[in-house]
Amino acid sequence: MFKPALQDGHNRRVSYVRISVTDRCNLRCRYCSAPEFQSHYREEILSYEEIVQLVRILVTMGIDKVRLTGGEPLTRRHLDTLVARLNAIEGIRDISLTTNGVLLAELAPALRAAGLKRINISLDTLRRERFSAITGRDDFDRVRAGIKAAFKAGFDPVKLNVVVMRGVNDDEIVDFARLTREYPLHVRFIEYMPIGATSDWSSREVVTGAEILDQIRRGCGRLESEAAAPGSPARLFRLAQAPGRIGVIAAMSDHFCATCNRIRVTADGRLRPCLLADREFDLKELLRGGAPADEIAALVRRAVAGKSAAHALSCNAERKCARVMATIGG
Repeated sequence: MFKPALQDGHNRRVSYVRISVTDRCNLRCRYCSAPEFQSHYREEILSYEEIVQLVRILVTMGIDKVRLTGGEPLTRRHLDTLVARLNAIEGIRDISLTTNGVLLAELAPALRAAGLKRINISLDTLRRERFSAITGRDDFDRVRAGIKAAFKAGFDPVKLNVVVMRGVNDDEIVDFARLTREYPLHVRFIEYMPIGATSDWSSREVVTGAEILDQIRRGCGRLESEAAAPGSPARLFRLAQAPGRIGVIAAMSDHFCATCNRIRVTADGRLRPCLLADREFDLKELLRGGAPADEIAALVRRAVAGKSAAHALSCNAERKCARVMATIGG
């Protein structure tokens, strides 16, 4: 069946949606939440039925890739049921998940059986005491168990997302890179971004992608460049003879906006064309008001058509996105 491409005003085709299934989380990471943050009540967030309805509409517009995020998506009950329902939609070719890994050891087999193909696990330190300081919880061993369970369940690839913060965990860059020599992990280093108007983000804490790569070369030797998938935000590298790969996502210092192919849907049903811009469109009102599919599709097209050519933030930014990351979806 022919599917008209969902294209923005800068000739970028949008084929990927990231959907937050909850803004609740079992960790309190310093860059993701805020002390005064209160998650939405259950009735305020999209139901599984509403998410499936929305994805069915998006598929007719050319979306074929879905990532489930949070908050922490695994805190929402029966997530494997949603995965199975999305996997049954004709035209969806890839379903993935971003998680902090705390609950993954118990849930990995069911998620894999339901059709989840890939998994990203957020882990910013390899040190137990530092993990507690960053996340506010003593769950380091549970995350390690979750990583092992992901491999055992057959997820490929298994990616680690590492947000690098100067003076916090930048002394572990080489340690993370060396993991790719031991395991078939994809370790992705992410520049620290100004998200959450009340967060304690500071430009002084940004470690740029160039600095990250320089540390890895000095500590591990030569890096071989690898081709990334179309629309991927990461520049990919491999250490010699390593089974794993290294990625660098330099959203602040080296914008990849020109190849952006994604949109986001927040847990409370807002369509967000760009992570680092506060422009949003209310999908929940249409979904709950019984709007026909073509009206919902028209709103999506209108939102995507106005997608900016590039976000306006940089390593020296003073402005921050109003929402905290937990409400947007990682």
